[in-house]
Amino acid sequence: MTETTGGNAVAERTLPVLETVHLSRKVGEIYIVQDVNIKVFRNEVVAIVGQSGAGKTSLIRLLNRLDEPTDGTVLLDGVDYRTIEPKELRRRVGMIMQRAYLFPGTVSDNIRFGPRQRGEDLTPEEVEALLARVGLSGFGERDVSRLSGGEAQRVSLARALANDPEVLLLDEPTSSLDERTKGEVEDLLVEVIRGGHLTCVLVTHDLAQAGRLANRVMIMEKGRIVRTGMAEEVLNAYQVLP
Repeated sequence: MTETTGGNAVAERTLPVLETVHLSRKVGEIYIVQDVNIKVFRNEVVAIVGQSGAGKTSLIRLLNRLDEPTDGTVLLDGVDYRTIEPKELRRRVGMIMQRAYLFPGTVSDNIRFGPRQRGEDLTPEEVEALLARVGLSGFGERDVSRLSGGEAQRVSLARALANDPEVLLLDEPTSSLDERTKGEVEDLLVEVIRGGHLTCVLVTHDLAQAGRLANRVMIMEKGRIVRTGMAEEVLNAYQVLP
């Protein structure tokens, strides 16, 4: 069974690439993520939306074990992610955060970091190809301290792509940018995701952005997924599309 929506790549309805099984996280006596069961299929973009404090960022951090679940687990290609070495897991499930956290040094140093952790050294041509993919040709030797916010977020994306992730997690990737730069980075994400047929989980408070980028949308409230479905259907039901 296959499904397309909004011009995005075909979502292959076979085994999910990423699946949560009764996933929960409790802090003190409060569940910030509670009994979440979702499936993300190959070449699909899933957006998780909800009010501030709904648990969206807490959920996405659980997906590559930046935080540990209290209950339940995550399956990557059907394998319990607790059996995967954390460094390898985070290579396969990459993440772009709200702000770009780059290592001191050059842009090339940052892009080469992940592959070097597994004994691979990218050539200058490979680094340049990744930079060209995110619209930063010729930036390889630039010091990261000289980057604008939008440029830094593009480098963060290139660094994640260098690892050839199976799933890319996007946690409010444009929320810290001004409106012009936000539009540029969002356009880039559309191009990279669709051109590369990437599988993504996007957390965003921008409901219109969810409609532009995602195949499916999940609404999160008080740590739970309360509704899921095709993007237009779910967002229209919540009367959020313009």
